[in-house]
Amino acid sequence: MRLYVEPTGSSTAVDEPQVDEPLVDALAALCRSLVGVTVRTLDALDVDLTMSQYRILVLLVSQGPARVVDLATTLHVHPSTVTRGCDRLARRGLVARRTGESDRRVSWLSLTVAGRDLVGEVVRRSSAEIRRLVAVTGTAPDVGLIDMLEALVAAAGEPDERRWRQDWERCVGAAS
Repeated sequence: MRLYVEPTGSSTAVDEPQVDEPLVDALAALCRSLVGVTVRTLDALDVDLTMSQYRILVLLVSQGPARVVDLATTLHVHPSTVTRGCDRLARRGLVARRTGESDRRVSWLSLTVAGRDLVGEVVRRSSAEIRRLVAVTGTAPDVGLIDMLEALVAAAGEPDERRWRQDWERCVGAAS
């Protein structure tokens, strides 16, 4: 049993399923490494973006145009946090904001061509670095490992790579 702290600050006791701790440790280290790949990629592109701002761009690829409140819910943050981040992204020309037709208090956000191109370049460069890292290991792909990683992606609510590419292609048409 462990204490789980909700994003709202409240806590509840939950039964934790039995998991392989070395696997969890290895995946946690992999997460840190992959975040590092993304940070280095953004640095190499010399863009002044926080990881939170980049995450908003990524969500706009996978979700399409979204309301501020929906992005805030997905990110587990207050809507004002998303609004501030999107204000910065809009000033940089990476997102476009429009008001709702039926309710002008509602803001819809979508990627601009520049935002779409930036996400595409970050993904392309990050994938190349991951490809390099996989090659350096010299290990053969393991179908069981690939299945597990895909299951983790699904459990996290993220699109698989095929769906991601479809969403990005859809974004290409929408941002033009």
